[in-house]
Formats: sequence, structure tokens, C-alpha cells
Amino acid sequence: MERLVQIAVDAVSVGSLYALTALGIGLIFGVMRLINFAHGELITLAAYTLLALYGMPVPVMIFGAVVVAVLIALLTERAAFRPLRNADPTTLLISSFAVSFFLQKLLILVVGSRLKGLDFLPSLGRQTELFGIRLQLLQIVTIVVGIVLLVALTWFLKATRLGLHMRAAAEDFRMARVLGVRANNVIAVAFALSGLLAAAVSCLIVVQTGVVQPRMGVQLVIIAFVGTVIGGLGSLPGAALGGFLVGAGSILLQALLPPDLRAFREAFVFIAVIAILLFRPQGLIPARGLRERI
Repeated sequence: MERLVQIAVDAVSVGSLYALTALGIGLIFGVMRLINFAHGELITLAAYTLLALYGMPVPVMIFGAVVVAVLIALLTERAAFRPLRNADPTTLLISSFAVSFFLQKLLILVVGSRLKGLDFLPSLGRQTELFGIRLQLLQIVTIVVGIVLLVALTWFLKATRLGLHMRAAAEDFRMARVLGVRANNVIAVAFALSGLLAAAVSCLIVVQTGVVQPRMGVQLVIIAFVGTVIGGLGSLPGAALGGFLVGAGSILLQALLPPDLRAFREAFVFIAVIAILLFRPQGLIPARGLRERI
């Protein structure tokens, strides 16, 4: 029984992490129809900010990571994506790859490519007892952070004026602009929120792995992007669900597959993804409006 609970907690914890990453990608795609692969570099830069601020109070480190991720997100939107807003989706996609490679290579040039250790919040690595079962505190914190951010984002989108504008823009960007929605404000807020989510994911990943390196966000973003595809591109609930399912599924396969097949767990995950897309190519929770943006 304890092992089953541990597996379930592992799956929910990792699923929450990928759900937050997928949401950061889904926010930008919902408003701009841009698949922002530079989101991985926001995670990486937030981690290096934690490293640079190491030794300061933890709230200062976390605040610094959030500020850097949000500022870089806004800077990339203003410098790289806003001038191309009227371009076709292929051009925007190439631009996101260019921003990703630029930030990654710039980081390697400045800090080097070697792994750097960072003992951030080591107290989260200890075991705690919950309902008579011993679990790692980090897993519980990851689940709680994931739930809090998902609830907060849902509230923001449904209960605030800017959130309403973002939802309107995601449904029909052209009509939203005609009705007075300010495109620059909506897109800037979407990028800022994606930076906030990237910083949260970065903090949790650094606590989990204890290292930072220039490519640490790439793998996360690739798998989270797969999650947004199976959840439904342009759908924020779909992005969260898809990211959660991919993350949780990989952990469940790791636990349930025979030892000889565990090395191929990601292959099984992608086979499942292909099967889902064959039967439901629009995703599990498709967006209601997928029109071209101007």
C-alpha cells in the first residue's frame, strides 16, 4: 500500500511540474499562436539567478528568479516577437528557435557549459509523515505549488479585466482588437505570466536536481510541448491536462514496466501520445477558436 501511494505521489508531483511548464507554453500559443521554445531558457536563466544570489535569504533568491524570468520574457516579446506579429506562424516559430539558441549560447559564453551545484532549500529533501506514510517533502511542496498556481491563474483569467481580455484574445484575436482589447497589453501580460511560471518550475527543478546547466530547460519544454499538443493547442485546460498526463505517465511507466524495459519508458509515452492523436488529433480539450492571428 505504501509503495502504491509513493508511486501515485511521484506521478502527481512530476505531472504538476510538466503541467506548469505546459501552461507557460500554452499561454503564449493561446494569444499569439506562437510555440515559444525559448520558454526553456526562461527556466534556465531563473536557475542561474538562484545561483548568482546564493547565500542571500531564500525569499530574495526566489524574488530575483521571478523578476529575471519575467523581464527576459518581456524583453524577448518586445525585441523578437512584436516586430514579427504580422508574420506567418512558420516565421514566428523560427524566431522562437533563434531566441532560444541565442540565449543558450550567450549563457554558455558568460558562465560556461559545465554543471554547477546549487544546494537550494535542502530541507525539502527530508522525509515527512502524512497519514502514516513517509513521503518526501519536496513532492508535497511541488503538488501544492502546482495547485496554487493553477487556481491563481484560473482566478486571474476568469475574475479580472486583463484575464477576460486574454480569454477573448485567445478565442478571436481580430474581434477582440475590434472591440477595444489592447493587443500589446494582453500579449505582454501573457509573456509575464509565462515568465512567472518558468521561475516557479525552475525553483522546483533546482531543489530536485541540485544542479544548474545551460540546457536544463530544453528537455522540460520539449516534453511539455508534447503535453500541450495532446491536451489541445490553444486550450489552457488542455495544456495543463496534457502536461500532467505526460509527466505522470512517465513516472507510472518507470514504476510498472519490467526492469529491462524501463530504459525505454519515453518511447512508450510517445507511442501513447501517437495513439491519442490518431483518435483525437485536435487534442483532449480542443480550443474553440483556432483562427490565424494578425
